[in-house]
Amino acid sequence: MTRTLVLVRHGQSEWNLKNLFTGWKDPDLTEKGEEEAHLAGKRLKKYGLHFGTAFTSELFRAQRTLSIIMNELDQTHVPVIRNIALNERDYGDLTGLNKDDARAKWGEEQVHVWRRSYDIAPPGGESLRDTGARVWPYYIHHILPKVLSGDNVIVAAHGNSLRALIMALDGLSPDEIVAQELGTGVPIVYRLNGDSTVAEKTVLSS
Repeated sequence: MTRTLVLVRHGQSEWNLKNLFTGWKDPDLTEKGEEEAHLAGKRLKKYGLHFGTAFTSELFRAQRTLSIIMNELDQTHVPVIRNIALNERDYGDLTGLNKDDARAKWGEEQVHVWRRSYDIAPPGGESLRDTGARVWPYYIHHILPKVLSGDNVIVAAHGNSLRALIMALDGLSPDEIVAQELGTGVPIVYRLNGDSTVAEKTVLSS
């Protein structure tokens, strides 16, 4: 199988478990998050993929998820490229706050707007559009050329950096992409045409 791109959101992190806005902070995976990463690796192994390059963010939870997956695949030799462009959305002043405490401080409606709008950023942070503005050029210049050359590529990253990629790959509108939920540790397998459009998409959720 050629021209294959796999996207995986990191497994559950300690701050996911505590219901905190994580952003660019760097908590580790929980035990459940590790299990999710192992399961992602097992599902990809069953799917029979062999990778030429792996990409991940500068954040530990994504790097650790990738490491667990590649160990499950017996493909620890695959080169890993880390880049800040794939980091989670920066939540600015919300970072580190419990989501319920944020609602108490700013109001449920305002926090919902910050979390679920496409182009409205929380104070000091990034909107999904801002996140896309760094993710899309990196994809076009660094990830896509490897896929189109026939490499199978895996990207282990975050809910919002991957949403930005999925928006471009699936041709989704701003309203459609903010409604998308990405499961932790669930691989999404794309097979691309030679012109970079999507030929096939498979979600390995079982």
